[in-house]
Amino acid sequence: MDQKVRVRFAPSPTGPLHIGGVRTALYNYLFARQHGGEMILRIEDTDSQRFVPGAEEYINEALAWLGIKIDEGVREGGEYGPYKQSERRDIYREHVKMLLNAGKAYIAFDTPEELDARRESTPNFQYDASTRMSMRNSLSLSADEVKELLDNGAKYVVRFLIEPGRDVEVNDLIRGKVTINSSVLDDKVLYKSADDLPTYHLANIVDDHLMKVSHVIRGEEWLPSAPLHVLLYEAFGWVDTMPAFVHLPLLLKPDGKGKLSKRDGDRLGFPVFPLEWQDPKSGEISSGYRESGYLPEAVVNFLALLGWNPGDDTEFMSMQELIDKFSLDHCSKSGAKFDFEKGKWFNHKYLQELPDAQLTELFKPILKENGVEGFSDEYIIRVVSMVKGRINFVKDLWEQSRYFFVEPTEYDAKSVKKRWNEGTPQLMNELIEVLNGIDDFSCASVEPTVLGWITDKNYHMGNVMNAFRLTVVGECKGPHMFDITELLGKEETVRRVRLGVERIK
Repeated sequence: MDQKVRVRFAPSPTGPLHIGGVRTALYNYLFARQHGGEMILRIEDTDSQRFVPGAEEYINEALAWLGIKIDEGVREGGEYGPYKQSERRDIYREHVKMLLNAGKAYIAFDTPEELDARRESTPNFQYDASTRMSMRNSLSLSADEVKELLDNGAKYVVRFLIEPGRDVEVNDLIRGKVTINSSVLDDKVLYKSADDLPTYHLANIVDDHLMKVSHVIRGEEWLPSAPLHVLLYEAFGWVDTMPAFVHLPLLLKPDGKGKLSKRDGDRLGFPVFPLEWQDPKSGEISSGYRESGYLPEAVVNFLALLGWNPGDDTEFMSMQELIDKFSLDHCSKSGAKFDFEKGKWFNHKYLQELPDAQLTELFKPILKENGVEGFSDEYIIRVVSMVKGRINFVKDLWEQSRYFFVEPTEYDAKSVKKRWNEGTPQLMNELIEVLNGIDDFSCASVEPTVLGWITDKNYHMGNVMNAFRLTVVGECKGPHMFDITELLGKEETVRRVRLGVERIK
């Protein structure tokens, strides 16, 4: 690749960053890093009506949490700034003039009311070569009329002049050659005098050119805009520096048809945003992957495989391994179903890889929230090592291990009904005597002693052991019983069995 790879992720600060946008950012990052290139974060805030306070900060924090490192941007700076479009007004004005002077664009004075009336009177109305001369613009009005309107401060937009009947080719690195006839395109608005800002179509073309972007990697939803962007590059005379286009497949609903939405997450109980978000107007809080207990490495690995594969059966890959393996050749053309259960599975697997000491540090705040203090790190580490195989999230550690820290005060009703009968209290009292007679309370010592007693007495192994577990744990679940009693110790184990006999009816 002769040209230096420079990609850009260009979100709008109109709310929290959707997980589909996160995947787009990730693919840009992987592609750039694999080719020794650079990644730009550009804030496209030209839609002043939809700007949401805090959204830009959210975007930066989310990318940082995920480990997607930005080379140039609002925070990082760079020689091609400013990197916020609202700060590039002078640049856009200059390029609007270039198109107007070259006859590639024109000024339109149609009011919103006039446009609405035309849409009502003309089915499928489109502002294009077939209708533009019947509208109020610099093509249909005289030069004097145009000057008078401008001198009187009339609001206007600048529209791109699309010539009909031409096949426009877009070469997409995933989809191949896509051809669209220009007759289906309307004369898009490129600039609005009302807020002195360009629209997306002009701003992103100008910025991509001036920032020397080599590849535009974006979502499939932007594919219909690609022919217009090709025509704009031609209008500016920039064909030789036009970036390669890459349109990624959509992220689809886990069930049914259509694009993944926040409603799907609310309905099925999974986040669609990387971080928790509180709407500044409504106060509504939307869950995030970080606050839900996902590790960033798991989220990155999970997202990378939604629409791309490494060409083999490899599933678990670090960021560096993803960079090494990433190839646009292995990106899918069709949409990828968002399997949120697979995301949980990835998080489970990544948690298992964490050192017990590191997982313990993540668990400590949860213990504190539940009023648990005074246990040594060694004790907590041993608990974590025993139960972590059963968790998908760090928060699950409490539910799986609470009995190590707090004695049960309630006993699982189903287990009591199944495992506790009139003779069980006598069995448990006998077991107390056996346990009291053991000096070495290690698993290696207690297990053969207790099992030997059960065998010698010809008792039912399952009945005794399940009742034993029920008194100590509160339900019939958990790791190896004698690992539990070794950690709890003799005094606490015997106390719990005795309490169980008193409490369980």
